[in-house]
Amino acid sequence: MIGKAMTGRWRPMRVDDLTAVAAISDTVHGAAYTERPAIYVERLALYPAGCHVFVRGDGGPVEGYLISHPWRRDDPPKLDRPLGAIPSDADGYYLHDLALLASAQGTGAGRAALALVLRQAVAAGFDDVTLTAVNGADGFWAAQGFAYADRDGPSPYGPGTHLMRRTAAMW
Repeated sequence: MIGKAMTGRWRPMRVDDLTAVAAISDTVHGAAYTERPAIYVERLALYPAGCHVFVRGDGGPVEGYLISHPWRRDDPPKLDRPLGAIPSDADGYYLHDLALLASAQGTGAGRAALALVLRQAVAAGFDDVTLTAVNGADGFWAAQGFAYADRDGPSPYGPGTHLMRRTAAMW
């Protein structure tokens, strides 16, 4: 949808959004990459500035979510495991998850979410964003300026997943 305005908005995630967030995760990621609802509860509690949902209109249903936070760039958080705390030695910003229902795809929500994450990374004092691409999303992320940053050995999320990074030089 190049040149078309986004048809919704990202707003801060609230506790009452968490049921929808968990359902969207189950729908978008399937059994392989979904996380328990308690993981989303913890992320929101630990770093609310990095948690957002995509809605259309005032009071429209949640059609996507975004979770991001400071972290260690070469040690992505484990899937479906609590963080415990945001590390004091965080050296990068981590895009933990961006999930959109089919109804929100093609609305510009993905690009708007990335712009939001890049602004947050800069505001938090970081000059890169790292993510783990799953379900073949590495093509989307590569098109958004992310480069493969896989380390030697298996990806922490399993085969077919990729650690990717976008640095300030690519913004």
